[in-house]
Amino acid sequence: MRSLDIGATGMLAQQTNVEVISNNIANMNTTAYSRRRAEFNDLLYQNMVRAGSASSDQGTIVPAGVQLGLGVRTAAVYRISEQGSLAHTENTFDLAIEGKGYFQIQLPNGETAYTRDGSFQLDPNGTLVTHHGYTVLPGLTIPQDAVGVTVNESGEVLVDIDGQVEPQNVGQLQLATFANEAGLEAQGKNLYLETAASGASNVAVPGTPGYGVVRQHFIENSNVNVVSEITDLISAQRAYEMNSKVIKTSDEMMGTVNQLK
Repeated sequence: MRSLDIGATGMLAQQTNVEVISNNIANMNTTAYSRRRAEFNDLLYQNMVRAGSASSDQGTIVPAGVQLGLGVRTAAVYRISEQGSLAHTENTFDLAIEGKGYFQIQLPNGETAYTRDGSFQLDPNGTLVTHHGYTVLPGLTIPQDAVGVTVNESGEVLVDIDGQVEPQNVGQLQLATFANEAGLEAQGKNLYLETAASGASNVAVPGTPGYGVVRQHFIENSNVNVVSEITDLISAQRAYEMNSKVIKTSDEMMGTVNQLK
């Protein structure tokens, strides 16, 4: 009985849906987290009677036919690259991107990763780094005698030195964009890697047309809408229950057949 397999694929699909939703809810307070959405496709169909086939020797054809579906499968889990709200902080090195773009991060193995989490800090050498000590490219070092640091919208890092009138420019942050942001590979730690699906990174100064600007003393909140996620969770739960009901009903129908004498 096909409905047993069909109901099972439906339950597996909704299980995946709940897992995606639960991850969104778990990361509702994760800086710059982008929510995910599960997408599904129907499976292959069995043609019991093919539409358009001849139904008689006089040239008549079957107008619709009989196609039986075999269930559903997970097609993709999309990342929704929607701007999260900006939260003001008192931290000098909290930087948010307003608009498109990613900060570039150098991993210990030399690879370049990308992130929108701009809650940066300084290592013992005064280098701007992430929570895990990974260098923020292009590798900016703040002098130990600095009395103030300003990062403008264009990503220029200006340092006030005691006794100097003019601020000192110690470097400039650049942003990377991608033709297909959904194609980036999530690595955890709020980091992404470039893939063949995302396309090569395009790097430019913040504020360039098509690129966002940098906001100092701000961090980007996650774009998770808790009310929407709870609604989707309830809907997924109901769908899971209905698919389990399909399996139970099919089993009862098979039991009826087995009891025939």
